[in-house]
Amino acid sequence: MRPVAPEKEGPRVNEDIRIREVQLIDQEGQNLGVIPTRDAILRAQEAGLDLVEIAPNSVPPVCKILDYGRFKYQNQKKANEARKKQHIVEIKEIKLRPGIDTHDYEVKMKAIHRFFEEGDKVKITLRFRGREMAHQELGYKLLNKVKEELAPIAKVEAEPSLEGRQMIMVLAPR
Repeated sequence: MRPVAPEKEGPRVNEDIRIREVQLIDQEGQNLGVIPTRDAILRAQEAGLDLVEIAPNSVPPVCKILDYGRFKYQNQKKANEARKKQHIVEIKEIKLRPGIDTHDYEVKMKAIHRFFEEGDKVKITLRFRGREMAHQELGYKLLNKVKEELAPIAKVEAEPSLEGRQMIMVLAPR
């Protein structure tokens, strides 16, 4: 039993194309119709270029005569540009207490606004200590106040819920 050769990354080129007939597009972009693969490879070699399979799933597969090295380089540049432009959404955490003072609250709200401007989600954690557990309604009031204040710029992704000694709510930018 012979080992199977691993599949190459990317499109098939020249002799790797093992189909009888292909839809051929020349280097100027003109459709030359369905021709035998051998003839298409010869035309590409005469032009000093490669025969590259562009659409392998169509019937017959579409192949184009072009410079494969340049084609790979351009695809790599496109992928790099796309990678530069993407933004990974992070979840930032803000921790509060039920008896938070107004100035501390305003500082936390400023931080939340900054996170939303950067396009990140915010997880607000409200921690109860000791006897504060007896007054969970204060926690719900505080989180509802936060929710109402941020309604124009954020949507609630996870409503306030109690998990052990902490109440958690997740907000995402609109």
